[in-house]
Amino acid sequence: MKQLYPEIAPSDSGLLDVGDGNRMYWAVFGDPDGMPAVVLHGGPGSGHSVRSTRLFDPAAYRIIVFDQRGCGRSTPHASDPAIDLSVNTTAHLLGDLECLRQYLGVDRWLVFGVSWGCTLGLAYAMQNRDRVAALVLAGVTTTRRSEIDWLYRQLAPLFPEQWKRFRSGVPEHERDGDLVAAYYHLLKHPDPTICAKAAEDWHDWEAASISIDPNAKPSPKWSDATYRMARARIVTHYFHHNAWLEDGILLKQASSLNGIPGVMVQGRLDLEAPLVTAWELSQVWKDGELVVVNNAGHSPSDPGMSEAIIAATDRFARHD
Repeated sequence: MKQLYPEIAPSDSGLLDVGDGNRMYWAVFGDPDGMPAVVLHGGPGSGHSVRSTRLFDPAAYRIIVFDQRGCGRSTPHASDPAIDLSVNTTAHLLGDLECLRQYLGVDRWLVFGVSWGCTLGLAYAMQNRDRVAALVLAGVTTTRRSEIDWLYRQLAPLFPEQWKRFRSGVPEHERDGDLVAAYYHLLKHPDPTICAKAAEDWHDWEAASISIDPNAKPSPKWSDATYRMARARIVTHYFHHNAWLEDGILLKQASSLNGIPGVMVQGRLDLEAPLVTAWELSQVWKDGELVVVNNAGHSPSDPGMSEAIIAATDRFARHD
């Protein structure tokens, strides 16, 4: 059984000016001469996790992490309600990724995405296929409208108590409508107390389905009100706008990935990103292997997920 690689300190880090008044935090771990790999975090708005670097052999990889616009250590921070999110879109994040690649002098890299990071990674690979040496995706999403509706409506029967609280968090006349839109507007409310409650209610609903373990606790970061506010604002901003992607476009154009080797690691019991999306992608992306972890959900910490991801990254590692 493969274990997480040891936690190591970054060899370099900084803030990169990517335009529109945004400075993006980045850090590099591992072998400076190793195979470059970039980690695309989930959320949107979750920020990078040091744990993600432990999914790569530091003796073989140059591991690059960064915080997407508005979250983590990037500035300005979306927890400030005065921050304009109009320059925080999928197209902006794709541009930032290329800006980072060029700044760090990377020609081609392995792209690793988790959850929302899969959507971003797929969009990046389709736009910049010559820059992608391989793709490793875990908890596959494409941010179709059906995937968003599943999360914020159709999943309700599995968690009735939590759903009741989530639904009760919006005005009564909006409870049978689009709850993503309702929370999006609540998080823009001028009353900071209303915004804070909306951010907390949003995260309480997400916490219900993130792991197959009913006693699992979300990341300690979720208890931080500043983190919750930024993440809730960014998630609802992206989902309310369908990530600025034509619905289903990433699956429709998945054949363009052929020639790029990759692995999709998917928990069979994943409630946040059901297996069907990864399976549909595997039917079109012939060079993408689907690895199903039978007793796992959406969390990369669920049983078997880390081992399967490490097996995938080991496969593409450069060992001189």
